Amino acid sequence: MSHSAADKVRNVALVGHRGSGKTSLNEALLYQSGAINRLGSVADGTTVSDSAADEKAREMSIALSLSSVDWDRRKINLIDTPGEPSFVADALAALAVCESAVFVINAVMGAEVGTERLWKRAEELGRARLIFVNMLDRERADFFRALESLKDAFGPHVVATEIPIGREHEVRGVIDLIDMKAYEYDGDGRENCKEIPIPEDLQAQAQEYREKLMDEVAEVSDALMERYLEGEEISHEEMVTALKKGVTEGHVFPVTCGVATRNLAVNRLLDALEEDLPSPAMVGPVHAGEAELEPAEDGEMVAFVFKTLADPFAGRINLFRVFQGVLDHDSHVHNKRSGAKERIGQLLVPHGKEMGHADEFGPGDIGAVAKLKETHAGDVLSESEADIDLGLPPAPSPVMAFAIEPKAKGDEDKVFTALRRLQEEDPTLDLHRDAQTGEQIVAGLTQIHVEVIVDRLKERFGAEVNLKPPRVPYQETIKGSAKAQGRYKKQTGGRGQFGDCHIEIEPLQGGDGFEFETRIKGGAIPQGFIPAVEKGVREAMSAGVMAGYPVKGVRVTVYDGSYHSVDSSEMAFKIAGSMAFKKAAEQAGATLLEPIMTVRLSIPDTAVGDVIGDLSGRRGRPLGTEVKGSMTEVMAEVPMAELLTYAPHLRAITGGQGEYTMEFARYEEVPAHIAQQVIAGSEKDEATAAG
Repeated sequence: MSHSAADKVRNVALVGHRGSGKTSLNEALLYQSGAINRLGSVADGTTVSDSAADEKAREMSIALSLSSVDWDRRKINLIDTPGEPSFVADALAALAVCESAVFVINAVMGAEVGTERLWKRAEELGRARLIFVNMLDRERADFFRALESLKDAFGPHVVATEIPIGREHEVRGVIDLIDMKAYEYDGDGRENCKEIPIPEDLQAQAQEYREKLMDEVAEVSDALMERYLEGEEISHEEMVTALKKGVTEGHVFPVTCGVATRNLAVNRLLDALEEDLPSPAMVGPVHAGEAELEPAEDGEMVAFVFKTLADPFAGRINLFRVFQGVLDHDSHVHNKRSGAKERIGQLLVPHGKEMGHADEFGPGDIGAVAKLKETHAGDVLSESEADIDLGLPPAPSPVMAFAIEPKAKGDEDKVFTALRRLQEEDPTLDLHRDAQTGEQIVAGLTQIHVEVIVDRLKERFGAEVNLKPPRVPYQETIKGSAKAQGRYKKQTGGRGQFGDCHIEIEPLQGGDGFEFETRIKGGAIPQGFIPAVEKGVREAMSAGVMAGYPVKGVRVTVYDGSYHSVDSSEMAFKIAGSMAFKKAAEQAGATLLEPIMTVRLSIPDTAVGDVIGDLSGRRGRPLGTEVKGSMTEVMAEVPMAELLTYAPHLRAITGGQGEYTMEFARYEEVPAHIAQQVIAGSEKDEATAAG
């Protein structure tokens, strides 16, 4: 089997906490490799990967961006990912298609909560991991403190392969612990690196960290360990081979360092990407359900679409990874999910928003294609209709919901078409109509997430909308049993209307659902009219008896009634059923229920007291806490009504570090004083609508 193409590829996701400098590093890697001619800056919006207007305005990545560089006869595909938790789906998509991840760390902050979450995902996916400690020139930057925080967070196999020369704004180079050589950098040009002797004051420290590195690498190979302990010379190739094996198998995590904005040690990182990280060929077959995909040119072509970009001018652009075989332009492929045959037209080589062209992509490579009709992120494209199971990692559920309405009347179709296009691009965006309240709901992971969606609607599709907090889907139920009669009699000229039924209602065990039974004897109500009684009851239940919310958790039994051989009709019995239910519900102690959510929060240790106090003020019940590194996970149950505007509040209490997810737990009775407010609000809404 031919693996030659897959040997020459490295697929690398740049991941990490927001503000660690991933985009600046991506830019420096492109510049140092000769892919671009000048070093752009995030601050002035000139980087390749942050090309969208909202990314420039917010000075942060919002979507992943694919670029590639050639280095030492290897093709390195780089995916710059957002660090802001609102857009974590793109970081997860990048990890799904790359063998390796470079974790970019802020040298002042060390391991941060966003880094820890992504590390866990990379570990679950079995990805090789290398760490780049960035921003060494910042005030209070400390490589060794950052290294210790990384060991605390990710375990003892995190090991330095370089240490810096100089501190903070005086940092001027790095010492390579593999070859025990020192490099000094002057300016930010491509030829800014020269080899120097290891400074005397750093020789002992370099030796100490070299020994720590050798201990880790030697664990991969007993033969190497023996020779090292006997004082034999270990060659560069032997070290690199053992290190690469350890990294590929997830036993060793090398830590490199530099300053991306000054192009300091970026050439060393490019060497590390090629030497220390595995190719698709080295990782070998990928399991996809029943299938095993071999990164070889002579297998059936299988590609996986991991990102869809909704461009209002170019249309839909799909980014894909070829797992097996070769994808040719002008070929035809089968989409497993939609069952559609797709024609592959122009193959694209993305470079931020610029696009080059390619004739084919071989096994292990990553590229893009435009104008596929039925294909979007998460789809598998193959030559045959084989059952191949590849998928995106599960993304977190959206928690920040808003009701959305067009600013201009008549713009409904335009807004919802645009929202659906954006949903293709971002699988964490939830779009649905609330069956109970009738509102169109848009939900995202955070308030920033939803604000970005609104900005993109306007900027890309010219659709402007208003956001408002959604209505809470309250329900009504009954506490006791009651009997009531519903009698409807109407006499007009000619035929009249007559329906009469007696019903009993009682709460259902479990508090949900609806049961309807009949105990009519002796034909008091003809069998043909019983369904009409049930229909009337159901209509009364959906309209509510207290505040207009649907009634749940009730068993209704119709046990008696009367009819008129001429005047009775389905309509009359439906009205009688509705009247009977409303009367009975009032006697049975109708009550209001609210949705209770299980909330899982991840917050800094220092904020635990404040957050739990705040949750108590929101009628929340803490269920427990668990310390995870520098963060604490808090579980609580909180009424949904108290969480509609919680996201910005939590960010304020936790200095921007707190995050939460929530899911529905159950319905519970609303306290009387709050129920009165809800009923009053509902009556006011009805009066406004009527007026």
